[in-house]
Amino acid sequence: DIKFGVRIDEFSKLIKRAEKKDSIEINISDDNMLLVSIGKNKKYKMRLIESSASDTPLPKISYDSKIGLSSITLDKILGDIEVVSDYLIIKTASNNVEFSGKGDSGEAEIKLEKGMEGLEEISVTQESTGTYSLEYLNPIVKAVGSTAGSIICEFSSAKPLRVEFKVANIGRIHFYLAPRVES
Repeated sequence: DIKFGVRIDEFSKLIKRAEKKDSIEINISDDNMLLVSIGKNKKYKMRLIESSASDTPLPKISYDSKIGLSSITLDKILGDIEVVSDYLIIKTASNNVEFSGKGDSGEAEIKLEKGMEGLEEISVTQESTGTYSLEYLNPIVKAVGSTAGSIICEFSSAKPLRVEFKVANIGRIHFYLAPRVES
């Protein structure tokens, strides 16, 4: 395994430049730079940052709800909710998921049912509701989602949202977002 540290905001800008059909190749140069080749003609060099010596394991959280969406569907949903709200509420029942938000200007609600286009998978062991900040969720979905064909979202009531991006030729990127807590 090769481990390296990068600024995620800068790295996501690079990855965003790839089209779905592009291959992405990542190397580390002798002068400790990250070399990123996208497709046949785009090449980037990026400074590495000091990564912590200890491994940061992925949190081991069991979730009650799992939703598989196309990246385009999730991006559209977040855009629709962002029109009226700064946060996203996700609510699952046995065969459907409801995305909603409300703010000073109004409310928005999008409901997807099992079998509908865009909802690739839904599995619910217990009905759940989670509230998450769009300020943190939107940028990562826009940056990484454009290169991922499908996205898996897992959550439970009062637990972090886990978003898994399956990026062709790279692997998977996991993103965790703490739930919004009412004060």
